[in-house]
Amino acid sequence: MSIVRINAITVPEGAAEELQRRFENRIGEVETMEGFESFELLRPSEDNNTWYVYTRWESEEAFLAWVHSPSFARGHAEASAQPVAHGAELLSFDIVLSASSSSGKEDA
Repeated sequence: MSIVRINAITVPEGAAEELQRRFENRIGEVETMEGFESFELLRPSEDNNTWYVYTRWESEEAFLAWVHSPSFARGHAEASAQPVAHGAELLSFDIVLSASSSSGKEDA
């Protein structure tokens, strides 16, 4: 089964729009990585400043290839030069059970 890696990012007040813009500008890079399955940027809906970057990969090797890729390095170099977040924590999960809605249902 797939693996999930979630980066919990603390975003200071006033920096949320810039953080979202940066992810919007780079999303195409992760989509081209071999073994990439999905990405979601989760903004808190309550009074909280922790955002979550959810990624799903076919294997740990695919995730590590992304982390060591030039695209990943470029994105994090920008973040280091002009930070819009602080206090990141990487959470790791193995998917052992999954369900999703069926797409493409035909009308009776």
